[in-house]
Amino acid sequence: MGRKKGREISGWVIIDKPAGITSTAVVGKVRWAFDAKKAGHAGTLDPAATGVLAIALGEATKTVPFITDALKCYRFCVTLGAATTTDDAEGEVIARSDLRPTDAEIEAALEAFRGDIQQVPPQFSAVKVEGERAYDLARAGEAMDLVARPLWVDSLTLIARRDADTVELEMVCGKGGYVRSIARDLGAALGCLGHVAWLRREWSGPFEASAGLSLEDIDALARTPELDEKLLPLELGLADLTELKATTEGAVRLKNGNPGMVIASGVEFGDEVWVSYQGRPLAVGSYRSGEVHPTRVFNL
Repeated sequence: MGRKKGREISGWVIIDKPAGITSTAVVGKVRWAFDAKKAGHAGTLDPAATGVLAIALGEATKTVPFITDALKCYRFCVTLGAATTTDDAEGEVIARSDLRPTDAEIEAALEAFRGDIQQVPPQFSAVKVEGERAYDLARAGEAMDLVARPLWVDSLTLIARRDADTVELEMVCGKGGYVRSIARDLGAALGCLGHVAWLRREWSGPFEASAGLSLEDIDALARTPELDEKLLPLELGLADLTELKATTEGAVRLKNGNPGMVIASGVEFGDEVWVSYQGRPLAVGSYRSGEVHPTRVFNL
């Protein structure tokens, strides 16, 4: 097999994704624009959704799980009175209701969606059912009993009641949340049905949509030094971990995948940390009595 073409370039690119394009297509465009050998993203956005899409290049792909696990903020609009096949405006309407709840009833219903909740993914989702994607089975007309999954909802706030049919909400949640499921289940709880009209991811971990590049920026600066200057450092993906500095001997050992000595302060046995040496990220691992046992080593 031939080796992948492209540059050995590492870091984060934050895109303010527009509606109408898949997350995978955005990754492909960014990878081409940077002529990067390796790229991946930290959390899919549906094609119709907008907002922050964090793309990792090169060694930064090793930090993707830390962004995927981080809290995320979504601003979205729920259309009341109709359920759809996809739980958003892209699907066909399958049921309608003339009932419209009051603002007080909506506020009261939101409480059940905060904290630790169980959430059933939409029929049109990327979860696997006996080795196949749910959305493929749904497109083939197959109805599935998807298993509920745990989700931490840090906050869920009523932002505005635009009209009788339209509610704007903001949710901060952990890994694996489906906004479409929130809209569907909220509508069911209120007895009026509901689906997502639009959705925007405002921030994901340390990355904000407001600071993201547009696809027009990517096209205009593709394959130029100016675009390279937009690359954010790999260590931003480790913002939720404590940084420790390696000793000279420890750096050599860690670079080779072995436990290495660090200068430790403010950490406890078993804490997951990241280690730097001479200002460069070196590894992620578990702290144990003056050493870090690496689980990821960066080849920078």
